[in-house]
Amino acid sequence: MAAIESTMMPLTSIAPAFSLPDTEGKTVSLNDAAGKQGTVILFICNHCPYVKHIAPALAELAKQYQDKGIAFIAINSNDIDAYPEDDLAHMKIEKQTRDYIFPYLLDETQAVAHAYGAACTPDLYFFGAEKELVYRGQFDDSRPHRISSGNYDSTKTPSSGESLSKAIDQLLSGEQIDSMQRPSIGCNIKWKPGNAPDDQV
Repeated sequence: MAAIESTMMPLTSIAPAFSLPDTEGKTVSLNDAAGKQGTVILFICNHCPYVKHIAPALAELAKQYQDKGIAFIAINSNDIDAYPEDDLAHMKIEKQTRDYIFPYLLDETQAVAHAYGAACTPDLYFFGAEKELVYRGQFDDSRPHRISSGNYDSTKTPSSGESLSKAIDQLLSGEQIDSMQRPSIGCNIKWKPGNAPDDQV
C-alpha cells in the first residue's frame, strides 16, 4: 500500500466549488455546507488505515467546532470500481459507524480531487470564512503503527487532531496561523485508469 504526502495547495487559494452526492441521497455543494467561520475539507475513504487512525478524533473535532461556526466536509474520490468497499453504500455505513456529523460525499469522476490537488487519504484543507486557504497538511503528528501487511495499530500513538485544531483555534481567536505546515501522509488516492495527475503517475 503506497504512502505518499499531500501536494500542499498554495495558501490563500480559494476553495474550488463542487456539488456532489452524499450518503443520504442528497446533492451537497460547497456553498450549502460551508461554515460561517471556516470550512475543513477532507479527502478520506473507508478502507485506508491512515484514515481509520484519525477517524475517532476527527469525529470528535467536528462535534467540538460545529457550534463555533466551523464546518467539516468529507469527500471520497477513490475508484469505487476497483475498491468497492469505498462505494456509496459502504460510505453510509462508515458514516454511521464513525458517528460523523458532517456530509460524506462521493467524487466518482475524481474531478474534485483534481481541482484540490488531493493526493492521499487523509488530505485536508482548512479555509477561512471567505473560502481562502489558511491551513493544509497533516491532521496531527501521529501515524498508525504498521504491524504487518494490511495490519496497523493506532493505540501506540493515538490521533488527537492537534495540528488542525491549533490552526482552527488560531483562526477563531484572530491569531496569525503559522505558514510552516507539514504535509499529510497516507494511502495514495486510488485513481481510475489513466486519471492520475502527472505528478502521481
